[in-house]
Amino acid sequence: MSEARSRLLATATQLFYAEGLHAVGIDRIVAEAKVTRATLYRHFPSKEDLVVAYLRGVHDMERDGVGEALASGLPPVEVLRAVAKSIAQGIQSPHFRGCAFLNAAAEYPDPRHPVHAAVLAHREWFLGTITDLFEQAGETPPDPAGRLFVMLRDGAMASGCLADPVEVCDTFLRGVDGILRSTRSK
Repeated sequence: MSEARSRLLATATQLFYAEGLHAVGIDRIVAEAKVTRATLYRHFPSKEDLVVAYLRGVHDMERDGVGEALASGLPPVEVLRAVAKSIAQGIQSPHFRGCAFLNAAAEYPDPRHPVHAAVLAHREWFLGTITDLFEQAGETPPDPAGRLFVMLRDGAMASGCLADPVEVCDTFLRGVDGILRSTRSK
């Protein structure tokens, strides 16, 4: 990846997450990345292409974090706990502003739009990964358990911006533990 493309993505990632996708204009990204408009459009033919690249970068970061938990050799139940703890740490980070994907879906609600499609692809991957872990853990129907985990995560991501993030994370982790206890008790 070229240095200019890296600067553009890093700048867009910081600004899009902190301020919103529609709120940040191309002129600001170009100025803060210290590139020309021609350079931006050489790497990203449209602002939507830049937004999709930003979301792919966030997806890759989250996939790598889950991949570390998967590669840890821990049993599936402990991998699920590790993923939940990582989510809780993110919510409690100083610059937390919600889920990048939920934020993007709110700004691009049309399911046919490439930005919305990138959101759905990420969510499909995350739900599939969590559901697979519940299947490996056994003893509970994995599909409802996976959907419940993702719904708890979504609620925690939204609530983390509106309420005390420590309390939100405590509630989220207790909810995940509840799902896992039901997994073991059946």
